Amino acid sequence: MKSLILVLKGFFMGIANVIPGVSGGTIALILGIYEKFISSISNLFKNLKENLKFLIPVIVGMVLAIVILSGAIEYSYDNFPLPTMLFFVGLVIGGIPMLVKNVINKKETKKISSYVIALITFSLVIFMACSSLIFKDLSDVSFVSMGFIDYLFLFFVGVIAAATMVIPGISGSLVLMLLGYYYPVISTINDFVKFDNLWQNGLILAVFGVGVLVGIIVVAKILEMLFSKYETKTYFGVLGFIFASVIAIPLSTYIELGNIPFSIQELIVGVLVLVAGFLISYKLGDK
Repeated sequence: MKSLILVLKGFFMGIANVIPGVSGGTIALILGIYEKFISSISNLFKNLKENLKFLIPVIVGMVLAIVILSGAIEYSYDNFPLPTMLFFVGLVIGGIPMLVKNVINKKETKKISSYVIALITFSLVIFMACSSLIFKDLSDVSFVSMGFIDYLFLFFVGVIAAATMVIPGISGSLVLMLLGYYYPVISTINDFVKFDNLWQNGLILAVFGVGVLVGIIVVAKILEMLFSKYETKTYFGVLGFIFASVIAIPLSTYIELGNIPFSIQELIVGVLVLVAGFLISYKLGDK
Protein backbone atom coordinates (compact mmCIF):
# COMPACT_ATOMS: atom_id res chain seq x y z
CA MET A 1 0.00 0.00 0.00
CA LYS A 2 2.84 2.38 0.88
CA SER A 3 4.51 1.77 -2.49
CA LEU A 4 1.22 2.44 -4.28
CA ILE A 5 0.90 5.79 -2.49
CA LEU A 6 4.46 6.66 -3.53
CA VAL A 7 3.65 5.77 -7.15
CA LEU A 8 0.60 8.05 -6.94
CA LYS A 9 2.66 10.91 -5.51
CA GLY A 10 5.28 10.40 -8.22
CA PHE A 11 2.47 10.41 -10.77
CA PHE A 12 1.39 13.89 -9.67
CA MET A 13 5.02 15.05 -9.76
CA GLY A 14 5.29 13.78 -13.33
CA ILE A 15 2.12 15.59 -14.37
CA ALA A 16 3.38 18.81 -12.79
CA ASN A 17 6.69 18.63 -14.64
CA VAL A 18 4.87 18.53 -17.98
CA ILE A 19 2.79 21.68 -17.46
CA PRO A 20 4.49 25.09 -17.78
CA GLY A 21 4.24 27.12 -14.60
CA VAL A 22 3.83 24.13 -12.28
CA SER A 23 6.80 22.80 -10.30
CA GLY A 24 7.37 19.09 -9.66
CA GLY A 25 9.38 20.09 -6.60
CA THR A 26 6.37 21.99 -5.27
CA ILE A 27 4.14 18.94 -5.67
CA ALA A 28 6.74 16.71 -3.95
CA LEU A 29 6.89 19.18 -1.08
CA ILE A 30 3.16 19.54 -0.53
CA LEU A 31 2.71 15.75 -0.76
CA GLY A 32 5.23 15.29 2.05
CA ILE A 33 8.04 13.48 0.19
CA TYR A 34 10.35 16.32 -0.79
CA GLU A 35 13.05 16.01 1.88
CA LYS A 36 13.05 12.21 1.60
CA PHE A 37 13.27 12.50 -2.20
CA ILE A 38 16.26 14.86 -1.97
CA SER A 39 17.98 12.82 0.75
CA SER A 40 17.51 9.51 -1.08
CA ILE A 41 19.08 10.88 -4.26
CA SER A 42 21.89 12.70 -2.46
CA ASN A 43 22.80 9.66 -0.34
CA LEU A 44 21.80 6.94 -2.76
CA PHE A 45 24.66 4.54 -2.03
CA LYS A 46 24.78 5.08 1.74
CA ASN A 47 21.63 3.03 2.23
CA LEU A 48 21.01 1.74 -1.28
CA LYS A 49 18.23 -0.75 -0.52
CA GLU A 50 16.07 1.66 1.50
CA ASN A 51 16.66 4.56 -0.87
CA LEU A 52 15.74 2.49 -3.93
CA LYS A 53 12.69 1.17 -2.09
CA PHE A 54 11.53 4.78 -1.84
CA LEU A 55 12.80 6.16 -5.16
CA ILE A 56 11.69 3.41 -7.55
CA PRO A 57 7.92 3.79 -6.91
CA VAL A 58 8.20 7.60 -7.12
CA ILE A 59 10.19 7.46 -10.38
CA VAL A 60 7.81 4.84 -11.82
CA GLY A 61 4.90 7.18 -11.08
CA MET A 62 6.70 10.14 -12.68
CA VAL A 63 7.63 8.19 -15.81
CA LEU A 64 4.11 6.79 -16.16
CA ALA A 65 2.62 10.28 -15.94
CA ILE A 66 5.05 11.77 -18.47
CA VAL A 67 4.82 8.89 -20.96
CA ILE A 68 1.10 8.14 -20.71
CA LEU A 69 -0.32 11.60 -20.12
CA SER A 70 2.04 14.00 -21.92
CA GLY A 71 -0.31 14.18 -24.91
CA ALA A 72 -3.47 14.29 -22.78
CA ILE A 73 -2.08 16.96 -20.48
CA GLU A 74 -1.00 19.07 -23.43
CA TYR A 75 -4.50 18.69 -24.91
CA SER A 76 -6.18 19.53 -21.60
CA TYR A 77 -3.94 22.56 -21.04
CA ASP A 78 -4.61 23.84 -24.58
CA ASN A 79 -8.38 23.18 -24.62
CA PHE A 80 -9.43 23.42 -20.97
CA PRO A 81 -6.85 25.80 -19.44
CA LEU A 82 -9.00 27.05 -16.57
CA PRO A 83 -9.90 23.67 -14.96
CA THR A 84 -6.37 22.34 -15.59
CA MET A 85 -4.78 25.40 -14.03
CA LEU A 86 -7.18 25.46 -11.06
CA PHE A 87 -6.52 21.79 -10.31
CA PHE A 88 -2.83 22.55 -9.77
CA VAL A 89 -3.61 25.67 -7.77
CA GLY A 90 -5.71 23.43 -5.52
CA LEU A 91 -2.82 20.98 -5.16
CA VAL A 92 -0.51 23.80 -4.08
CA ILE A 93 -2.97 25.37 -1.59
CA GLY A 94 -3.71 21.98 -0.03
CA GLY A 95 -0.07 21.55 0.95
CA ILE A 96 0.40 24.94 2.62
CA PRO A 97 -0.92 23.95 6.10
CA MET A 98 1.61 21.11 6.33
CA LEU A 99 4.47 23.42 5.33
CA VAL A 100 3.50 26.07 7.87
CA LYS A 101 3.67 23.41 10.60
CA ASN A 102 7.36 22.91 9.77
CA VAL A 103 8.29 26.48 10.70
CA ILE A 104 5.72 27.55 13.28
CA ASN A 105 6.95 28.11 16.85
CA LYS A 106 10.63 27.96 15.83
CA LYS A 107 13.06 30.67 16.99
CA GLU A 108 14.05 31.83 13.54
CA THR A 109 10.43 32.58 12.64
CA LYS A 110 10.91 35.85 14.56
CA LYS A 111 13.99 36.89 12.58
CA ILE A 112 13.57 39.46 9.81
CA SER A 113 16.15 37.62 7.70
CA SER A 114 13.80 34.63 7.38
CA TYR A 115 11.05 36.83 5.94
CA VAL A 116 13.53 38.55 3.61
CA ILE A 117 14.48 35.13 2.23
CA ALA A 118 10.79 34.31 1.72
CA LEU A 119 10.29 37.64 -0.08
CA ILE A 120 13.28 36.96 -2.36
CA THR A 121 12.08 33.49 -3.34
CA PHE A 122 8.51 34.81 -3.79
CA SER A 123 9.80 37.51 -6.14
CA LEU A 124 11.97 35.01 -8.05
CA VAL A 125 8.98 32.81 -8.89
CA ILE A 126 6.86 35.78 -10.00
CA PHE A 127 9.75 36.90 -12.20
CA MET A 128 9.96 33.39 -13.69
CA ALA A 129 6.24 33.45 -14.41
CA CYS A 130 6.59 36.78 -16.23
CA SER A 131 9.89 35.96 -17.92
CA SER A 132 8.25 34.70 -21.11
CA LEU A 133 7.28 38.34 -21.74
CA ILE A 134 10.92 39.39 -21.36
CA PHE A 135 12.39 36.56 -23.44
CA LYS A 136 9.51 36.21 -25.90
CA ASP A 137 11.81 36.50 -28.91
CA LEU A 138 13.49 33.16 -28.18
CA SER A 139 12.56 30.74 -30.98
CA ASP A 140 11.83 27.05 -30.66
CA VAL A 141 14.64 24.69 -31.58
CA SER A 142 14.45 21.72 -33.91
CA PHE A 143 15.70 18.18 -33.34
CA VAL A 144 16.11 17.59 -37.07
CA SER A 145 19.70 16.89 -38.24
CA MET A 146 21.23 16.94 -34.76
CA GLY A 147 25.04 17.16 -34.55
CA PHE A 148 27.42 16.53 -31.64
CA ILE A 149 27.23 20.16 -30.42
CA ASP A 150 23.43 20.00 -30.55
CA TYR A 151 23.40 16.84 -28.40
CA LEU A 152 25.90 18.40 -25.98
CA PHE A 153 23.72 21.48 -25.62
CA LEU A 154 20.67 19.23 -25.17
CA PHE A 155 22.49 17.51 -22.29
CA PHE A 156 23.12 20.83 -20.53
CA VAL A 157 19.52 21.88 -21.13
CA GLY A 158 18.54 18.66 -19.33
CA VAL A 159 20.80 19.61 -16.41
CA ILE A 160 19.22 23.07 -16.18
CA ALA A 161 15.69 21.68 -16.49
CA ALA A 162 16.34 19.11 -13.75
CA ALA A 163 17.68 21.75 -11.39
CA THR A 164 14.52 23.80 -11.82
CA MET A 165 12.29 20.71 -11.59
CA VAL A 166 13.72 19.85 -8.16
CA ILE A 167 13.60 23.36 -6.67
CA PRO A 168 10.07 24.05 -5.32
CA GLY A 169 8.17 26.83 -7.03
CA ILE A 170 10.32 26.97 -10.18
CA SER A 171 8.82 25.24 -13.18
CA GLY A 172 11.24 23.10 -15.18
CA SER A 173 8.81 22.98 -18.09
CA LEU A 174 8.56 26.78 -18.09
CA VAL A 175 12.36 27.02 -18.24
CA LEU A 176 12.33 24.56 -21.15
CA MET A 177 9.75 26.74 -22.85
CA LEU A 178 11.91 29.85 -22.40
CA LEU A 179 14.88 27.98 -23.90
CA GLY A 180 12.73 26.84 -26.82
CA TYR A 181 12.94 23.14 -25.91
CA TYR A 182 9.54 22.49 -24.34
CA TYR A 183 7.46 21.61 -27.39
CA PRO A 184 10.27 19.69 -29.17
CA VAL A 185 10.77 17.52 -26.06
CA ILE A 186 7.03 16.91 -25.58
CA SER A 187 6.66 16.11 -29.27
CA THR A 188 9.61 13.69 -29.12
CA ILE A 189 8.08 11.89 -26.12
CA ASN A 190 4.74 11.57 -27.93
CA ASP A 191 6.44 10.24 -31.10
CA PHE A 192 8.56 7.79 -29.07
CA VAL A 193 5.47 6.41 -27.32
CA LYS A 194 3.91 5.87 -30.76
CA PHE A 195 7.10 3.95 -31.80
CA ASP A 196 7.76 6.59 -34.45
CA ASN A 197 11.46 6.91 -35.45
CA LEU A 198 12.52 5.02 -32.32
CA TRP A 199 16.30 5.26 -32.77
CA GLN A 200 16.55 9.03 -33.21
CA ASN A 201 13.84 9.89 -30.69
CA GLY A 202 15.29 7.40 -28.21
CA LEU A 203 18.75 8.93 -28.55
CA ILE A 204 17.40 12.45 -28.06
CA LEU A 205 15.46 11.42 -24.94
CA ALA A 206 18.44 9.41 -23.59
CA VAL A 207 20.82 12.40 -23.84
CA PHE A 208 18.22 14.72 -22.32
CA GLY A 209 17.46 12.13 -19.61
CA VAL A 210 21.13 11.78 -18.61
CA GLY A 211 21.32 15.57 -18.29
CA VAL A 212 18.20 15.53 -16.10
CA LEU A 213 19.71 12.80 -13.90
CA VAL A 214 22.99 14.70 -13.43
CA GLY A 215 21.12 17.92 -12.65
CA ILE A 216 18.90 16.25 -10.05
CA ILE A 217 21.89 14.68 -8.25
CA VAL A 218 23.85 17.96 -8.11
CA VAL A 219 20.91 20.06 -6.90
CA ALA A 220 19.86 17.37 -4.40
CA LYS A 221 23.29 17.60 -2.76
CA ILE A 222 23.00 21.39 -2.45
CA LEU A 223 19.44 21.29 -1.11
CA GLU A 224 20.23 18.59 1.43
CA MET A 225 23.06 20.75 2.78
CA LEU A 226 20.73 23.74 3.06
CA PHE A 227 18.05 21.76 4.92
CA SER A 228 20.72 20.30 7.22
CA LYS A 229 22.44 23.57 8.17
CA TYR A 230 19.70 26.17 7.69
CA GLU A 231 16.44 24.24 8.08
CA THR A 232 14.10 27.05 9.16
CA LYS A 233 15.48 29.63 6.72
CA THR A 234 15.32 27.07 3.91
CA TYR A 235 11.69 26.36 4.75
CA PHE A 236 10.96 30.09 4.70
CA GLY A 237 12.52 30.22 1.24
CA VAL A 238 10.35 27.29 0.21
CA LEU A 239 7.23 28.99 1.60
CA GLY A 240 8.05 32.01 -0.56
CA PHE A 241 8.19 29.68 -3.56
CA ILE A 242 4.90 28.01 -2.65
CA PHE A 243 2.86 31.15 -1.95
CA ALA A 244 4.16 32.65 -5.19
CA SER A 245 3.13 29.49 -7.06
CA VAL A 246 -0.52 30.17 -6.21
CA ILE A 247 -0.16 33.40 -8.21
CA ALA A 248 2.42 32.20 -10.76
CA ILE A 249 0.43 29.22 -12.07
CA PRO A 250 -2.56 31.28 -13.29
CA LEU A 251 -0.26 34.16 -14.26
CA SER A 252 1.99 32.04 -16.48
CA THR A 253 -1.10 30.37 -17.99
CA TYR A 254 -2.59 33.78 -18.79
CA ILE A 255 0.66 35.04 -20.30
CA GLU A 256 1.11 31.86 -22.37
CA LEU A 257 -2.44 31.92 -23.78
CA GLY A 258 -2.91 35.69 -24.02
CA ASN A 259 -6.14 35.16 -22.07
CA ILE A 260 -7.95 32.29 -20.39
CA PRO A 261 -11.24 31.67 -22.25
CA PHE A 262 -13.89 29.75 -20.33
CA SER A 263 -17.59 29.07 -20.04
CA ILE A 264 -19.78 28.91 -16.94
CA GLN A 265 -19.60 25.12 -17.12
CA GLU A 266 -15.80 25.24 -17.20
CA LEU A 267 -15.77 27.64 -14.24
CA ILE A 268 -17.94 25.23 -12.21
CA VAL A 269 -15.72 22.29 -13.18
CA GLY A 270 -12.68 24.43 -12.35
CA VAL A 271 -13.93 25.12 -8.82
CA LEU A 272 -14.70 21.43 -8.32
CA VAL A 273 -11.26 20.28 -9.48
CA LEU A 274 -9.62 23.01 -7.37
CA VAL A 275 -11.35 21.53 -4.31
CA ALA A 276 -10.37 18.04 -5.48
CA GLY A 277 -6.73 19.13 -5.89
CA PHE A 278 -6.79 20.69 -2.41
CA LEU A 279 -8.17 17.51 -0.81
CA ILE A 280 -5.73 15.25 -2.67
CA SER A 281 -2.61 17.15 -1.56
CA TYR A 282 -3.95 17.74 1.96
CA LYS A 283 -4.70 14.04 2.49
CA LEU A 284 -1.67 12.62 0.67
CA GLY A 285 0.64 15.02 2.51
CA ASP A 286 -0.13 13.20 5.76
CA LYS A 287 0.60 9.72 4.36
